[in-house]
Amino acid sequence: MTTVYKQQQKTPVEKTQPVKAMRMPAFTSFARNPSNVRFETQESHETVLLFLRQHPIVNVPWIALSVLLVLAPTIVFPLLFRAIPVPLPVGYVIIATAFWYLATFGFILTNFLHWFFNIYIVTNERIIDIDFKFLLYKHFSQAELSKIQDLSFTSSGIGATLFNYGNVNVQTAGETPTLEFEIVPHPQKVVETIREIAEGIEKT
Repeated sequence: MTTVYKQQQKTPVEKTQPVKAMRMPAFTSFARNPSNVRFETQESHETVLLFLRQHPIVNVPWIALSVLLVLAPTIVFPLLFRAIPVPLPVGYVIIATAFWYLATFGFILTNFLHWFFNIYIVTNERIIDIDFKFLLYKHFSQAELSKIQDLSFTSSGIGATLFNYGNVNVQTAGETPTLEFEIVPHPQKVVETIREIAEGIEKT
């Protein structure tokens, strides 16, 4: 599998960065100045200032479905096999059950990897959106901080209010006119952080 990003120890961040660098846990969805994150196209002088994934709440539906899929063979299969007029050989039952669990594992793995490797990164030079689709394909979008024209966020609904998540829209004058961070934690903080970083670049 192609490495999208990797964790490693880094030197302390520069004095111009507003937050002290901290080691980021593996399943973090929001981290400012993580000290142990690198990505494959990162330049030697480039520093990660903000790291984002979608809010963990997006995992609840597929996790709940996965639990049902895991329990299904012990509940649904016996009822299904009883409804068949001709008894099935034990070997068929074993193969069907094994195939079911294999498909369930693939479903769980695909959804987890989709969440884990779909990441948004803000460095001291650019904004990066890495979309991980399927197991062998990813889409990489980026925009320079100096070309940002507008920042906005939307957060609507009871769930977004309770769990503090939303979408962040970044309008740029570059090749990628719009970057959207979907269902990320603390959207207001994300906008404020990107704006602070962009304003700091303009002053230098």
